[in-house]
Amino acid sequence: MKRTEVSRASEHPNVELEKLIVVSGISHKALAARVNQHCAAMGKPASYTHTSIANWISGMIPRWPAPQAIAAALSERLGHPVSVTEIGMPQSATTSPDIGLDFPRDLPAAIDTATAWWVLGDRMNRREFNQLTFAAATFTTPVTRWLIQPSDPSAAADRSQVRRVGAADIAELHEAAEHARRIDSKYGGLSSGSTLTACLRERAVPLLKGTYSDAIGRRLFAVTAQLGRLAGYSAWDLGHQARAQRHYIQALRLARAAGDVPLGGYALASMSLQAGLNGFCEDAVDMAQGAFERTRHNATPRTLAFFKLVEARAHARAARLHGRAHAGRAAGQALAQAETLLGQARPSDDDPDWIDFFTYPRLAADATEIHRDLRMPHMVMRFEALATMPADTYTRSCGMRNAIVGSAHLHAHHLDEGLQYGHRAVDILSQVASIRSLTYVKDLLEALQPWKAETRVQEFHHRVRRELRVPA
Repeated sequence: MKRTEVSRASEHPNVELEKLIVVSGISHKALAARVNQHCAAMGKPASYTHTSIANWISGMIPRWPAPQAIAAALSERLGHPVSVTEIGMPQSATTSPDIGLDFPRDLPAAIDTATAWWVLGDRMNRREFNQLTFAAATFTTPVTRWLIQPSDPSAAADRSQVRRVGAADIAELHEAAEHARRIDSKYGGLSSGSTLTACLRERAVPLLKGTYSDAIGRRLFAVTAQLGRLAGYSAWDLGHQARAQRHYIQALRLARAAGDVPLGGYALASMSLQAGLNGFCEDAVDMAQGAFERTRHNATPRTLAFFKLVEARAHARAARLHGRAHAGRAAGQALAQAETLLGQARPSDDDPDWIDFFTYPRLAADATEIHRDLRMPHMVMRFEALATMPADTYTRSCGMRNAIVGSAHLHAHHLDEGLQYGHRAVDILSQVASIRSLTYVKDLLEALQPWKAETRVQEFHHRVRRELRVPA
């Protein structure tokens, strides 16, 4: 294959390009010839053939400016402008690593940005992309713009000769989101992630490019934001930090398009959790507080309670990592506010579906982590008794909580109990695919260091290496 042929390969066929070629009626040979002419005019001579066209349809992406030349050739043939995004290719070689990070002010650009990320994200070089680390600064502009204006004035789209989106389409996406949420809780991000990205790419993108009223549009943007947030959570669970950030940013933008302020706050709270667990505790506090303050007149008590819980987790992590006494006090205050607000929740409240998981047992489960970070083992045990979440539904969460409680027992110098909970954590987490959950096991291993010479501790280390593949 000539060097000009391709810059990288994809695991997914480029159905967008294939459809446009079929509609245009141009032959592969004629298209290749016209692309070569456009490339030459741009000062980049090329020698593409009909085989190149077949390769591009299979998912290969040519080096720039070939994508621009392909779009230009198809524009000529179809008689209307065709963008590079519409042919399923990155805008340019130099900007492709930043794909998905934009938070456009206007809605049409926001739709283009989100759909480009979902269509092209899986075509990026996976190894290089997944090596990108978490960068708190990438959240700055999206968070600022959402806080200033959390709702767009209109969600309607009237595109001639494009399908009209209806309630049945929205219901299908809701069903997909609920299914992915259940699978993620039980089996981890590996099980749900590919399903979510495929749903966004193959089902949500065509609908976003369709025709819809303001009411249907807002519902469409809301459910797509939920799918995007879930995709971000799954990516984060697998340790793909940069992908998760991009999903979260686009979820926040579409929540704004939906005019759903509480949902935007939920996306922001998810971003806070990711920032806090990556050590950016002050950013995490700011985002959690921003979610609460921006939604305090729009959200239900249950939703506001969750935002306060997320703030408490950020403060507790700051106390653990940086030894700040005031952060410990702030964590206690935020957790108390969360408990109070959750106590105000009533069945008659119009709670959104996406917050139905947040019951008192879930608050208690998170409170165990908060108090582990605050080095308050007695409080960990107290809340552990109240965290009665079923392991067959919340498998990953139960596994992580056992590791948390085990660590707390070790902090209290209770080796027998620490190992007991540690073995339970391994029993449960061996059933899920979650890189994030393994960080809790690593915390427990660190807490075992004072007893590292004991035979049963060494045996536990061996079990962790064997069954969870965690370096011990």
